[in-house]
Amino acid sequence: MATGSAAGKAILLGEHAVVYGRPALAVPLSDLRATAEVRPLSKRGGVTIRAQDLGRSYRLEGRYTEGDAEPLQVTARNAMERLGVDPAGEDLAIAVRSRIPIARGLGSGTAVATAMIRALARHYGRDLPASEVSDLVYRTEVILHGTPSGVDNTVVAFERPVWFRRGAEPALLALSAPLALVIADTGVPANTREAVAAVRERRESDPATVDGVFDAIGALAEEGRAALDEGDRARLGALMSRNHECLRALGVSTPALDHLVQAAREAGALGAKLSGGGRGGCAIALVTARTRDAVAAAVIAAGAVQVYATEVR
Repeated sequence: MATGSAAGKAILLGEHAVVYGRPALAVPLSDLRATAEVRPLSKRGGVTIRAQDLGRSYRLEGRYTEGDAEPLQVTARNAMERLGVDPAGEDLAIAVRSRIPIARGLGSGTAVATAMIRALARHYGRDLPASEVSDLVYRTEVILHGTPSGVDNTVVAFERPVWFRRGAEPALLALSAPLALVIADTGVPANTREAVAAVRERRESDPATVDGVFDAIGALAEEGRAALDEGDRARLGALMSRNHECLRALGVSTPALDHLVQAAREAGALGAKLSGGGRGGCAIALVTARTRDAVAAAVIAAGAVQVYATEVR
């Protein structure tokens, strides 16, 4: 049996604007992971992918109405093609599982694809570099999100804090000290494809206003990289809160997300914002060791259905 694993992700600064060429700052969530296992079958059976969290199995060449099937099938086919393997001659059972909540803006689909590619590579005696894994996962991202920026597959594949601008070489960042985050789940699924499409329509109808918001988000990301380099957590948190206001202006926040962000800030978070496409999903708060428990309690009281405390190193 060969295995693969991958982390979730959070975007500290830059959602939506990153699709239009502005920079973003993203971090891996190494405590929240997806895993994949590849087992050879002893008799002819083709390739089967089992999504264990969903209780569903898909044959590689099957046709399914469930939206979960296509990204899994395409990921397996693309990986095997890159590895020089003809899927038609293979008999494998691929199992995937994720501790990352699905459709919450934390990169569950990206992590599952990354873990699957790594497990398949190891099954065939290969260890693909992160850049190749990222390129393969991007092809799955197109199915998941329509017009992805590339930031998600980059931060998950490299599992390092990333400074990302579309079309430019990503910069892998080193932290002078860990970042402590509290992640609050609204319990509402977020559809990134729909959120990106809605922002695109808004931009088409009012390009000057929306591009102005994108520019403001890009400037926050620029300042955020400097704050991260200098170890200025308070400044980084303030920038995250300002970024949330920009995302509200784009129409991708919700009352539930706004409520969690406010609760986190009032409880002592250095800053808070939604993470991912919005219209549901999670809020993330930058905290300290002293404020972490108070912030976690506050967002639970404010309606979070699940709370995760983690550190980015």
